[in-house]
Amino acid sequence: MIDFLQNTLGPYYNIIKFVHLMFAAMWVFSTATAYSTYVLPVFKAWRRNPHDIEVIRARNWVMERFDEGAIYEHIAFPMVLITGPLLYVIGGWTTAQSWLDLKLLIVVGLFIPIEIMDYYLSHFGGNKAKVKLAGDAIAYERAVHTHWWFFLVTTPAVMIYGVLVLFLATAKPF
Repeated sequence: MIDFLQNTLGPYYNIIKFVHLMFAAMWVFSTATAYSTYVLPVFKAWRRNPHDIEVIRARNWVMERFDEGAIYEHIAFPMVLITGPLLYVIGGWTTAQSWLDLKLLIVVGLFIPIEIMDYYLSHFGGNKAKVKLAGDAIAYERAVHTHWWFFLVTTPAVMIYGVLVLFLATAKPF
């Protein structure tokens, strides 16, 4: 099977690498941009004015739009998970390369658990629009607060470690 993949896809290694890096960058920067440009300013305003109806309305609108926009990120990440192992196999990589060990540790140990939770918060039980349609205002507020704390904890890590992973994948420094 490995020989088949190497022989069949080997000539397309650079194209697969481009797709891999493009989707990795899309994954890292789509959330970082949405968080820093839209979510963070609205949540700062909400923290300053927690009872202002207009600020709460803006906060809710941003969170519901974020859930919709996360679809792009949530297409990008599976593409990274498909193309990454392909590159590993057809490129003849091994875990003897320290840069690859560190990259895999970050992806498997940090990014995959983050994405599992993010899928849940954006598309399944934590989807704000779905919770709102259920008519449970307390559950809606809880979903917004949970997603906000998730952003506070994970977004800086994704921004820092995402750039590090892109660096490791392109520079292969050690």
